[in-house]
Amino acid sequence: MAASPLPPPDPQFVLRGTQSAVHALHFFGGAQGQGRPLLLSGSLSGLVHIWSLQTRRAVATLDGHGGKCVTWLQTLPQGHLLLSQGRDLKLRLWDLAEGRNAIVDSVPVESMGFCRSSVLARGPERWMLAMPGGGSDEVQILEMPSKTSVCTLKPEADAKPGMPMCLELWQADSSPRPLLLAGYEDGSVALWDVSERKVCSRVACHPEPVMGFDFDSQKARGVSGSAEKALAVWSLDEQQALQVCRTHELTNPGIADVKIRPDRKILATAGWDHRVRVFHWWTMKPLAVLSFHSATIHSVAFATDGLLAAGSGDQRISIWSLYPIRSDASTPSLGHAEGREVGTQALA
Repeated sequence: MAASPLPPPDPQFVLRGTQSAVHALHFFGGAQGQGRPLLLSGSLSGLVHIWSLQTRRAVATLDGHGGKCVTWLQTLPQGHLLLSQGRDLKLRLWDLAEGRNAIVDSVPVESMGFCRSSVLARGPERWMLAMPGGGSDEVQILEMPSKTSVCTLKPEADAKPGMPMCLELWQADSSPRPLLLAGYEDGSVALWDVSERKVCSRVACHPEPVMGFDFDSQKARGVSGSAEKALAVWSLDEQQALQVCRTHELTNPGIADVKIRPDRKILATAGWDHRVRVFHWWTMKPLAVLSFHSATIHSVAFATDGLLAAGSGDQRISIWSLYPIRSDASTPSLGHAEGREVGTQALA
């Protein structure tokens, strides 16, 4: 008689102390972490916490958004610079070197929406920033740190996509031209050529606004979630045309965030139903449903070593070690989580 599959594991550990809902997460490496990544969290109360994963405590708290929700966090290639975006209509640039934790610059955000910005490295000391623009359907592109305006991307006159909801700047290996993927209020995803200021392609992915997406530039494939009960997987061909490959039905509606792990083997979704769902990225086979939180999960993030973090409205951040990345294998051990077998029959 076959053994019953084991249930999904508990979190490796839990971070407490944000004192308000967690809306943004981002891992980065730093000297303070003594070799392990640090975790940044942004909260509804406007605070950014920097967490040590060794001591499992906050090593610093950044207060730069006037008590307004922090919606996006991103470190820059230099490693010690951090961008934080808040509902106070400010993008703050922080210097985290040598424990300084100081605001060194600020960029006004002209949109009250929930759209998270995006950055693309353009050199050792330069990067491009995409952010929601002044018009409700516009995206503003800036050269940083000079804050020089590159362009404003406005949909063609006959298109009515609504507000941009999520953005991702990227660059193909074959071309230096910056490209922008944008998910919109009408459920569509568009590919922009930033240099030409034109839409290369647009595809309808969802009947509801795109709440989160991630894009795998090596496979030229992306995945998005919305308020509906489905994920959309879409691809980009050599002619820069977007097309929906498949949809994956979910048990419950509402996805707040989607992240593909850096090794491009698995992806995780942040659910309104308080659950993290983990899928095999290429096949979209469900691998695990992580049931720990007691409120909406607003954000998920992967570290380069494979650790997964989930931030929730219950004011907690759960840290998970699932299907560890193996240095001696081309694929992760998709049958194990923290050394225990996970049976998909038990992952309903």
